[in-house]
Amino acid sequence: MAKQGKENKFSYLAAIKQLLDPLYTRLEKIDGKIRGEKINESTYYYRNEDLKKLFGLSNNTIIKYRQTGILPYTKLGDIYLYEAIKIKKILSENEQ
Repeated sequence: MAKQGKENKFSYLAAIKQLLDPLYTRLEKIDGKIRGEKINESTYYYRNEDLKKLFGLSNNTIIKYRQTGILPYTKLGDIYLYEAIKIKKILSENEQ
């Protein structure tokens, strides 16, 4: 029973961390703009949820883009990360 309690706490903390990480990154970016510093975009990564919110993509579309090589990614465990600068480059190359 104690092991299950630890697993529940760990999954709860992991879920909170997943929600807070993008907020911390955005706050750092805002802070840098306020201070007049330029934040290197290549250190910022989008997650699946970010792509869905920002670009209106579905899970299936994101998966298809990854599998066909349209969308470059890095995988850490079960989390897919998409480098912001690469996304920006893809968008600018396909701009009409």
